[in-house]
Amino acid sequence: MNSDLNKLQPYPFEKLNQLKSEVTPSSDYSHIALSIGEPKHASPRFVLDELTKQLGKLSIYPSTKGIPELRESICNWLTQRFKLTPASLDPEQHVLPVNGTREAIFSLTQALIDRPVNNMSQSDATPLVVCPNPFYQIYEGAAFLSGAEPHFLPCLEVNNYIPDFEAVSPDVWQRCQLLFLCSPGNPTGAVIPSSTLQRLIALADQYDFIIASDECYSEIYCDESRAPIGLLQACAEMNRNDYKRCVVFHSLSKRSNLPGLRSGFVAGDASIMEQFLRYRTYHGSAMPIQHQLASIAAWNDETHVKENRSFYREKFATVMPILGEVMDVAQTDASFYLWLKTPIQDDLFAQKLFQEKHVTVLPGRYLSRTVNGINPGENRVRLALVAPLEECIEAAERIRDFVKGLEK
Repeated sequence: MNSDLNKLQPYPFEKLNQLKSEVTPSSDYSHIALSIGEPKHASPRFVLDELTKQLGKLSIYPSTKGIPELRESICNWLTQRFKLTPASLDPEQHVLPVNGTREAIFSLTQALIDRPVNNMSQSDATPLVVCPNPFYQIYEGAAFLSGAEPHFLPCLEVNNYIPDFEAVSPDVWQRCQLLFLCSPGNPTGAVIPSSTLQRLIALADQYDFIIASDECYSEIYCDESRAPIGLLQACAEMNRNDYKRCVVFHSLSKRSNLPGLRSGFVAGDASIMEQFLRYRTYHGSAMPIQHQLASIAAWNDETHVKENRSFYREKFATVMPILGEVMDVAQTDASFYLWLKTPIQDDLFAQKLFQEKHVTVLPGRYLSRTVNGINPGENRVRLALVAPLEECIEAAERIRDFVKGLEK
């Protein structure tokens, strides 16, 4: 077996299930789950209709590159949404459909990392995958299984939950082969500004690394006049229309409430896409054609996306005042998460809340790693406002009452 498998920690929800198994929840309440970022709003009917209409395509092997119509619709969406230079994205060169961004994040890392030669064990020979902390756990696992080391940058409140990239030492950038960004952030909802993205692009040129921006929450934001900026948009603002050293990940899971469709894409630097396609051809992960055709319908429509944002906006507006009675609650830039400080240790908070109020939240330390004595997730929990509005309100009231009970 690959010995690097031993470096993988249990997934956060495995840890959470173990934590919950140690107690018995109160029978006075029905269960409300706010732990998993799985959208519960209805999937668009027109997408489902297109999917069922195309079931006859099950008899056809899909190609890894995907059908031209899907790649064209993705390019059109990217160009319009992120104000890219018209025709700067070529559907033949710059875009690849993927079966959800989770597998794409993992596989792109395997394709990009250039392992050290001759099994050199010196630490300065091991490539680095630099990523935020807290983080989407696939970044770490992908790094280890590619032969690299993850290097974590803390996302702290003092810096608006954005890594302090200026504090990163030159030797770290020198060893960096891949920088993962998550903007809007999971779990913080923080959006990295254009000025910072442009500074990172300059660093990528200087030190010759790739920037991979996970932008799967980009379409869930509170202010309709302030859509989150993306990495390719920062490139466009620099007239960097070849998108050199830059790739982005997007998905229909959150944007269109279609997590089970497993439909997303990777887009950016044509030279990276060329080699990634080569890898994926052997990886064997082509998207079914009926899913591609349903995806076209989703990417071509914005009405359902705006409606989806309005649902989350209503949840934030209703839930935050309730929680604000007993906790510090701040509106995030984007995403459907709240990143709350806890009055007691976060894992104990989550366990007792489940036991006494039958509400499940995710301890922040399960999404983070301790580096230099600091774990940015300690004494925080992540709430995913994905349940129906009435359940979110009920959960907020239970959390409020639970915290009041802790104060007695």
